[in-house]
Amino acid sequence: MPESFPPAGPGSRSIAAQSTRGPSPPPGPILDHSHLRPGNHAALLSHERTLELYRANAKKTQDPDIQFEFAVFMIDASKSMPIPENTPGNLLQVEKALEKREDLIKEAMTLLKRLADRGHPASQYFLADCYANGIGTPKNKQDFDRAYPLFVLAAKHGHPDAAYRAGTCCENGWGCRRESAKALQFFKKAAASLHPGAMYRLGIAELNGELGQSKSPKEGVKWLKRSAEHATAEFPHALHELALLHERGIDNVVFVDYEYATELLAQAAELGYAPSAYRLGECYEYGKLGCPQDPALSIHYYNIAAQQNHWDACFALTAWYLVGSPGVLPQSDTEAFLWSQKAADAGLVKAMYAVGYFLEVGIGTPPDLPQ
Repeated sequence: MPESFPPAGPGSRSIAAQSTRGPSPPPGPILDHSHLRPGNHAALLSHERTLELYRANAKKTQDPDIQFEFAVFMIDASKSMPIPENTPGNLLQVEKALEKREDLIKEAMTLLKRLADRGHPASQYFLADCYANGIGTPKNKQDFDRAYPLFVLAAKHGHPDAAYRAGTCCENGWGCRRESAKALQFFKKAAASLHPGAMYRLGIAELNGELGQSKSPKEGVKWLKRSAEHATAEFPHALHELALLHERGIDNVVFVDYEYATELLAQAAELGYAPSAYRLGECYEYGKLGCPQDPALSIHYYNIAAQQNHWDACFALTAWYLVGSPGVLPQSDTEAFLWSQKAADAGLVKAMYAVGYFLEVGIGTPPDLPQ
């Protein structure tokens, strides 16, 4: 079964499994509707009251865009709905809260289906995205059999994200037959609307000779450059890939340029891309790629990556906390232990070894030989 599509975060196996070059983007996020989230209204209105106002407004109008926004609001509200702690005395309250959440999702899905049937592309895409994420499906299981046709439908109506997602489905055989040629068509359709994820995928396909393409580094780099120009927090991957290419160069296609490589990594890191931030952390710690050794910048970039749960970056912070950096980072055995524990819990082998040593000797934690 394919991985779920997170609202934002590290890449999934959709492209990574097929590419030996660098990280890959996720198949696609749920659209950003942060402007509709209940948090923005919380100071003025109660959750219930906001829902009622939205509902009344959506019923009054025949405007599909307003109805769509209401459906999205309900899905978002269902996610942030507080569920009481599951204790014996609380069972009834937990059941009621879960029922309320289910009712909200059901209402939203009914509205989205109605709008999708009327040919509203944003609703078709969002509904497909819900199915792909296991929202509003039996047992909350991903349902690509229902998601894929809706991605295709929205793509036909010119929805770039839908075309991109239809491409990933065809590439991986999610809800359809695995067909490289068809995947390529969808990626090209999305790329025509400057979708950075689709342009990145086409670039990697040309570089590696994937999706039935013959290897063409020149064309691959062209696509990556176009993707990098339109990079977003969801799709910063081309910036990172181009940086790697400028680190080592490709004969007659890409020249070695460390300064430009670090510029590209910095752009991706500022978009919150963990692998780029980690690479810069290394560069400023050890003076790689012509960077000066700069503890403040090294720690800054490791922090960006560690906040995204990049386990090597977490472990790199362990080393920094063990020695500290005057005026930048106070030495702390406790922090060193905690960061290494975080990486060890995620399965990073060298961090497990470090935690074992800390527990044996008693660094940042009381000695505990059985542990």
